[in-house]
Amino acid sequence: YQRRVHGIQFKKMLLSGSNFQSMLKEGAKHYSGLEEAILRNIEACVAVSKITRTSLGPMGMNKIVVTHLDKVYVTSDAATLMEEMEVHHPAAKMLAMASKTQESEVGDGTNFVLVFAGELLQQAEGLLKMGLHPSEILIGYEKAYNKCLTIMPTLVTYDVKDIRKKEDVVPCLENVIATKLYGYEGFLAPLVYDACRYTMPEKDLKLFDVEHVRVAKILGSSILESSLIHGLVLTRGSETSISYAKDAKIAVYNCPLEAGQGETKGTVLLKNAEELMNYTKTEEKQMETFISSVHEAGINVVVAGGNVSDVALHFFEKFNIMVIKILSKFELRRIASATGAQLLVRYGAPTPEEVGRCDEVAVEEVSSQKVTVFRSSKVECKIATIIIRGSTYTLMDDAERTINDCVNTIKCMVRDSRFLPGAGTCEILLSSEIQKYARETSGLDQYAIEKFAHSLEVIPRTIADNSGHKPEELIAALYTETAKSKTVGIHVEKGTVEEVKVYDSYEVKSWAIKLAVDAVLTILKIDQLIMAKPAGGPKLKGPRPADAADEQMQLPLTLTEHTLTKK
Repeated sequence: YQRRVHGIQFKKMLLSGSNFQSMLKEGAKHYSGLEEAILRNIEACVAVSKITRTSLGPMGMNKIVVTHLDKVYVTSDAATLMEEMEVHHPAAKMLAMASKTQESEVGDGTNFVLVFAGELLQQAEGLLKMGLHPSEILIGYEKAYNKCLTIMPTLVTYDVKDIRKKEDVVPCLENVIATKLYGYEGFLAPLVYDACRYTMPEKDLKLFDVEHVRVAKILGSSILESSLIHGLVLTRGSETSISYAKDAKIAVYNCPLEAGQGETKGTVLLKNAEELMNYTKTEEKQMETFISSVHEAGINVVVAGGNVSDVALHFFEKFNIMVIKILSKFELRRIASATGAQLLVRYGAPTPEEVGRCDEVAVEEVSSQKVTVFRSSKVECKIATIIIRGSTYTLMDDAERTINDCVNTIKCMVRDSRFLPGAGTCEILLSSEIQKYARETSGLDQYAIEKFAHSLEVIPRTIADNSGHKPEELIAALYTETAKSKTVGIHVEKGTVEEVKVYDSYEVKSWAIKLAVDAVLTILKIDQLIMAKPAGGPKLKGPRPADAADEQMQLPLTLTEHTLTKK
């Protein structure tokens, strides 16, 4: 019977024709050719690029992202948008992956990757419709990218000679902050530098760790009331009345400090007061033995990774031991790493190798909020915490992302201290040189090289457009003024081209161009899409489209520009 069924299916396949679609399972989709595959991929990627394009620059707009758990993000950070957005289109996912790679490698410049890659694909679409073959566009883009690599070192306008000098580094950080929190760069840049400078090793700067600069958020006041504390800060106080410990010996328990409960429930009948008094004596005796052994080991600070019972708190008070309860496993590991302690999962006194040490542990008050500060003078354990204040949690979250970008910029500065002119100047200078190179090149790939040069103009054009000024006038002025000086740029408030002290990290810019070009070349090499039938699952609420896979290809993103909902 099975052979007969297979024979019938084979005959149907032959009668339907010998195309590739007939060889796939029922429900699978196959797209090929210019219209179905290449142009659809470009359309999806350009749609992703247009979402984040309005967030580029100091005057960029914020987006609201609502996740499936109803968590709301209000931000202009492209890395956060790409992380929280669900992009289903396979080609658009490549752009999202390039943006995430940029975030993991250098920590900044994610929006540049998306905007520049989207513009390169849009320019390639015009060339494809003119009749150029994709291979000619690929060759032209590769030649233009290699030319970029040779031009960029000649455009360096600023070099940080000594990272330990505050006046040399702060101007570079102001540009990073201004892209997300315009107006606060003058206050936050010195604050972030002081935090990084405190945690920097004195000998080998390459050992600088971005994890040693922490952020704590306390609701209230404004960003201008943010402060810096030398040490690891926890936004909670002590569970006991002890609020200070000098030369602290710390034990970190990755478990709750309470008596274990059985799996079954039982009923206990107490007949008199004496039985009530004796009911918990065994538990109290075991807890006292445990805490006394901790005290004998010299421990004066205990960090618990769960609940602490009232009986345990009583004996901790008796032996003058500070107790801090932390429910976050990540925070618990961070404290263990900062103090040199080892996480304990057993009841008992820690061995000398498992004990963490700190100069002092103190409970302080920041605007009526009690915080616990771990301070250490050890070079390998130096940690600084920036206390962020703000009127809303979304504002403080955005400030935290901005500070992380600044810290990553300093990390890039350790590897490469060169800086390129910002405010659209670097892109215009590159565009001008590549246009000259295109005119000197023979062959059809010169059109792709010229389009690559025009694609670089998207950055100054977007900055001007988001600032409410006329892009064409400012781009023309940039071409004129950059021929005279490399330190000019777009003044977003005045809408003019003049001398500005805006710098972009060489490391960030080079990585952004590399990843954008790599993603574009990969997408343009795709000429067929083969999509299997989606796996079965619970039916979605509401009317289901006739063909979900085809609908997804036709509408790669069902998201509005300013409100992105993760379904």
